[in-house]
Amino acid sequence: MRSKTRSSLLIALGVVIGVIVSIGQGGWAERSDRNDDNGDIAAHGLPLDELRTFVEILNRVKQGYVEDVSDQTLLENSIRGMLDGLDPHSAYLNKEEFKEISISTSGKFGGLGIEVQMQNGFVRVVTPIDDTPASKAGIEAGDLIIRIDDTAVKGMTLMDAVKKMRGKAGSETTLTILREKRDEPFKVTLERAVIRVQSVKSRMLDDGYGYVRITQFSSQTGDNLQRELKNLEDEAKGPLRGIVLDLRNNPGGVLSAAVDVADTFINAGGIVSIRGRAPNTDQQFDATPGDMLDGAPIVVLVNEGSASASEIVAGALQDDSRAVIMGTRTFGKGSVQTIVPLQNGAALKLTTARYYTPSGRSIQAEGIEPDVGIQNVNVTAAESSGIAPFSEADLAGALANDTVDTETALTPTENGDKNNGLAASDYPLYEALNLLKGLHILRSRE
Repeated sequence: MRSKTRSSLLIALGVVIGVIVSIGQGGWAERSDRNDDNGDIAAHGLPLDELRTFVEILNRVKQGYVEDVSDQTLLENSIRGMLDGLDPHSAYLNKEEFKEISISTSGKFGGLGIEVQMQNGFVRVVTPIDDTPASKAGIEAGDLIIRIDDTAVKGMTLMDAVKKMRGKAGSETTLTILREKRDEPFKVTLERAVIRVQSVKSRMLDDGYGYVRITQFSSQTGDNLQRELKNLEDEAKGPLRGIVLDLRNNPGGVLSAAVDVADTFINAGGIVSIRGRAPNTDQQFDATPGDMLDGAPIVVLVNEGSASASEIVAGALQDDSRAVIMGTRTFGKGSVQTIVPLQNGAALKLTTARYYTPSGRSIQAEGIEPDVGIQNVNVTAAESSGIAPFSEADLAGALANDTVDTETALTPTENGDKNNGLAASDYPLYEALNLLKGLHILRSRE
């Protein structure tokens, strides 16, 4: 069956190329020359009428377009159109674009630090990368870039737009942005920098409560996560009471890294499955025994900028009931792209499968719905009235509490102010920490 399909394609290519050669020599081949191949094409079930239409349009463009266009350009544009019409992630990469892809996955390049995709002819920000010019300038997930410097984005390919945003570190570029919450477009000028991505960061939030931030998934993310968890345990001088795993604005990355991260916390069962049409596409990834936190609670923070590998981790931990997912619905990129190098030095990036969570949920266009929804709001401390709170202890003749150690007991004000700074700087993280403490209390009582 596969050899039959291959021979069909070869016959079709032979006919199209033969006609194109005729076009290059001045026009259509004689009708009788084409009829000899019609029976073979029809017998193999190929769309003869559509092939004729394609070649006719190619001929019309060659003869009638206002400027001369090479056959190579027309054919490459045809290939691009075929792939662009499939989905936002499939694409043809010429030699230069293939090289750009290799640079972007190397972990070090000059640019702005944003993950983007095409949407309705404009460049849509999937997420800004931590500690880059884009994140520092306040670029947000969902922003539409409509101009880069003085050039309109409409009509550009995604690769053209990415190439224009990249450049020498220290140089500047101005983006014109449309944002849903603003009535008019606005401009942001950014200074390019060398983008070095540190995939895992950690710190202690409170006694025994750790914070781990994964900015994107690279081949070393799993090992780096385990190292950071050990560092937190050393700082806590014992097992952690729980962690907040921050996957907000994480655009994804390497599939194996997502599996490694989920496997760090899951003892057994599925992590993610991949299903496609091509032979040998289907794969199942399962956890190996062992949970580095030994069942200590986890709260996972996600938002609309959490995509792909981030959604795999969140979905696996959610389906396993291993973590509570908090935040907003994730981006919804649940498809697998395979990059296939071609003989001419170019490459084909093709969507070949979909991701599914352990329970069988497709991530594609749906994302992960958090268990606890929370918006990213700004919080400011209310002004104090200067009046101390009134309680039973203030009543005349109130009985004393014979179990309280008055030398070491914290007052309500001392206890409540400990994380006020966190509430103001990152309210979702503040709420995640509160939830984590509640989960730890329930677990300890069990």
